[in-house]
Amino acid sequence: MQLPVELRALIAQLDNADADARSMVNGLSEELGHWSPSPGSWSASECLHHLALTNHAYIAAMKPAADRARVRGRLRSRPAKPGFVGSWFLRSIEPPVKTRFKAPPTIQPHHAPPLAEAFAAFTASQQPVREFLLTNADLDLATIHFPNPFIRGVRFSLATGLHVIPAHDRRHLCQARNALQQAEASRH
Repeated sequence: MQLPVELRALIAQLDNADADARSMVNGLSEELGHWSPSPGSWSASECLHHLALTNHAYIAAMKPAADRARVRGRLRSRPAKPGFVGSWFLRSIEPPVKTRFKAPPTIQPHHAPPLAEAFAAFTASQQPVREFLLTNADLDLATIHFPNPFIRGVRFSLATGLHVIPAHDRRHLCQARNALQQAEASRH
């Protein structure tokens, strides 16, 4: 099966997030990578660590639903796009950020994780997302639902979950870049 256009676009978004993170940390000192704009705000390394934790949690929540759907033969019948609620949620997490959410304890980053380790964890966490997408491209991702791992009682389609991951990447890579810009400005 050739990968549908919307799923190829998701792979490209994951690749772009990897490249963005790589360009951000390339040559970055630990000091700058750990600089936080204010108490309670995350540094670049903390943003990367948070993304890694979140990606793993999303895929872990999505996999059982995909496995059940495969057993039931729920094959693709429409594009893997989010519905109305999923689209609204995606808009709420895309940069520029208008709404802040408090991260649940399970995905709050460690304080000042080593920059190289946070970057490696982030890029490693992207691979299971790609594998999930490729393995399940033949399923009806728009109609198969899974429990959101962070919002009790909310169920998203697998398509929404797959779109949330790169949008969430963009949100926190933007936050990390903003922290680095503020760190640079504070040095002058």
